[in-house]
Amino acid sequence: MTIKVNNDYLGREFPMSDNDFAFIQKTAYNISGITLHKHKKNMIYGRLARRLRSLKLKNFSQYCDLLKKENNKEHKEFVNAITTNLTYFFREPHHFDFLKKTALPLIIRHHQHDKRIRIWSAGCSTGEEPYSIAIIMREMINPGWSAKLLATDVDSNVLNCARTGLYRPDQIKTISSERQKKWFSYSAHDNKVKVKKSVQKIITFNQLNLLHNWPMKGKFDIIFCRNVMIYFDRDTRNTLINRYVDILRPNGYLYIGHAENLHNNNHFKPLGYTIYQRVN
Repeated sequence: MTIKVNNDYLGREFPMSDNDFAFIQKTAYNISGITLHKHKKNMIYGRLARRLRSLKLKNFSQYCDLLKKENNKEHKEFVNAITTNLTYFFREPHHFDFLKKTALPLIIRHHQHDKRIRIWSAGCSTGEEPYSIAIIMREMINPGWSAKLLATDVDSNVLNCARTGLYRPDQIKTISSERQKKWFSYSAHDNKVKVKKSVQKIITFNQLNLLHNWPMKGKFDIIFCRNVMIYFDRDTRNTLINRYVDILRPNGYLYIGHAENLHNNNHFKPLGYTIYQRVN
């Protein structure tokens, strides 16, 4: 078999052949559904190089051999390394304005009989998104209601960060001073701010690969799946969207990222600003 090595990677710390990258692409898709395009090769090299250093490997061929083993703990580290976790509190402010002023008031009115609201943050990263949602839930929903938020991600490392509810003071600069005082506490000991328990207690953090079976029972009123589908090819995106249809209540809301769209899916009507409502 002929192994081609891209000249750009010959002089680098870890040689990477074209076959190595092709295998990495295939493995990423098979494990997580993530599509790695060729133009992301340099980025993927940089992220996986950290794993090679940690494992004391000499080249990407050795790393690929490691990934080929079944029931491999490295698969989790691999997915953690190739996914992006850029996020911040109340990212895309219009999404949260709509949540507070339109979506939640309508949902609260609809659930007067059972006083039960369920929201899902799919691809929650280090927790800024679900905590932002939970703050609005605490502001809008009567404490006597059963209001729960499920927050999931494929990356176990970011979930561990999210569960702590700890952030640097500069990480909450996008939050108003009023909300900072009400929903966060400051620890002078470690110079961190912590989300208050009244917000944390309505969130359940779980690891979940969106392409695998979903253990959740019952339907959701709102689903946030922002900047997740950009990793998938069109067929995978369509499959995921149709699964959201099945688990979202009629007239429920789906939030997606600003660079994403639903490709005229008949089950949703666009409300603007990458917010969609499920059609009955």
